[in-house]
Amino acid sequence: MWKERKKIYLQTKMKETEETAASAVYVTLMSASANPSTKAAGLQSDLVFEEIGHRLKDVGPQLVKKVNAVFQCDITSSGRTVVQWTLDLKTGSGEAYRGASRAPADTVFTLSDHDFMQLVLGKIKPQRAFLAGKVKVRGNILLSHKLEMILKDYTKL
Repeated sequence: MWKERKKIYLQTKMKETEETAASAVYVTLMSASANPSTKAAGLQSDLVFEEIGHRLKDVGPQLVKKVNAVFQCDITSSGRTVVQWTLDLKTGSGEAYRGASRAPADTVFTLSDHDFMQLVLGKIKPQRAFLAGKVKVRGNILLSHKLEMILKDYTKL
């Protein structure tokens, strides 16, 4: 185990064979938030978007060049939108923020917090969720593949 900047890296080896059993495992250290408002609703999706926001600090400019889109996620509970998150990968070095998109969103997703987490954890395929009516999409549906890549690559839970 070793620390570099704000990350603690872990590597394990098999005692008998000295083969690496786990590598590229790390924990990102963050200071405690003085504003716990995002945790108040108890939504797991908040944690995912916060993590994406933290990771954008390292890879934002490259991701903006690659994706060039603004995504808005309307997270629902009991059929009502309870929070909106925007992932702006079109301007600057990218940004994830709570609230409606400041510029017109290329794609807007509407789904429950539970279904969002099922997608992030890979327990349900995006296409299947869409066909089952668990995810509603407005705008450029083809960009959903780029968001799927982002959720897979940048939300290691």
